[in-house]
Amino acid sequence: MKPIVERFFRYVGIDTQSTWEAETVPASSNEFVLGQMLVDELKALGIENAWMDDKSYVFAKIPSNQDHPVPPVAFFAHLDTAPDESGANVNPRIIENWDGTDIVLNEDKQIILSKEEFPSLQNSIGKDLIVTDGNSLLGADDKAGVAEIMDAAEYLCTHPEFPHGDVLICFTPDEEIGNSTEYIPIENIPAKYGYTMDGGELGEINFETFNAATAIVTIHGAAIHPGEARGKMKNAILLANDFINHLPWRESPVNTDGYEGFYHVTDINGTVDRAQLTIALRDFTDEGYARRKQRVQEIADHLNQYYGENTFCVEVDDYYFNMGKEVEKYPEVKDYALKAMEMAEVTPVILPIRGGTDGSSISFMGIPCPNIFMGSANSHSIYEYCTIQSMEKASEIIRNIIWLFAR
Repeated sequence: MKPIVERFFRYVGIDTQSTWEAETVPASSNEFVLGQMLVDELKALGIENAWMDDKSYVFAKIPSNQDHPVPPVAFFAHLDTAPDESGANVNPRIIENWDGTDIVLNEDKQIILSKEEFPSLQNSIGKDLIVTDGNSLLGADDKAGVAEIMDAAEYLCTHPEFPHGDVLICFTPDEEIGNSTEYIPIENIPAKYGYTMDGGELGEINFETFNAATAIVTIHGAAIHPGEARGKMKNAILLANDFINHLPWRESPVNTDGYEGFYHVTDINGTVDRAQLTIALRDFTDEGYARRKQRVQEIADHLNQYYGENTFCVEVDDYYFNMGKEVEKYPEVKDYALKAMEMAEVTPVILPIRGGTDGSSISFMGIPCPNIFMGSANSHSIYEYCTIQSMEKASEIIRNIIWLFAR
């Protein structure tokens, strides 16, 4: 088994699933376990300054071997896996030189991975696939990214002739629940440029993300015995449904792609007298972002005219912003990434991220931070897969970026 695959298998063997209900950082204590494993492995490579803080952020620096100034560059990946599917007892399987036929992930449950259902699989014919057993996600998001950074670090440490400036490494906790950069001590990452290894399939590179906000809509109802309810009861659950029906259906995730934004109701809970909606607001442009926040308030104002003042109350919190506004100030961070792909004979697929990454926040902390593929698809699901060749190319591209900055 190739070293990068051995690393990957070792990392996915640790269940680091984060949860929305967590009241600690990290959300999973196993993020400490994986973080310590990475610190130990980095130190074994000779990177003695590797360390982990009390929230499981891992830091390391490979010092420059050049006698002239080279801008420091950082690489980021996250430790946790998504709450959507179990990250426990991951049982990865390699399918060598996949021939394009259906892959039975789990015979007992009749779980099948097919290119008819997942057309992007077509791009992996002839490659070596790593798949799940249908009982968990794979964890390639983002442990493939972790493995690729570690593989590149090993190359630098075992090839002292390879030119490089200061190379900084940071592994973050709780990215999947939006907490990865909330507590990050950015002063521990003195880099001029950065890259997250958290993209999708081979060639994908992202310079833009959504602007993102969360709207909390609280609905105040009026409870009374249903036998006496005529003209008196205000069922907050039904009122919440009325609010949802006022959202533009064509601007929901299922009906949008590319640069189209959306309204996404992610949670509803409550009783007759009080209910609450959580709505994700996403848009790439500042104008569209402002419009979506305004639209939610306008719906509340309209319904309040019918159901009574303060029946609907809206709070909107910004989550992250489109990193493209910061990345575009530094054309070299884009140019070197694209050149690094060209050197690796990988065709860039420039896409906006219909979501966010650590780079969404880090770019606004002074380190412009595009996102590079780590080679997986169908993230957050039991159908998640990646290819060994994509992981190897990602590691090569990391090395190429480092070389380009140092040349």
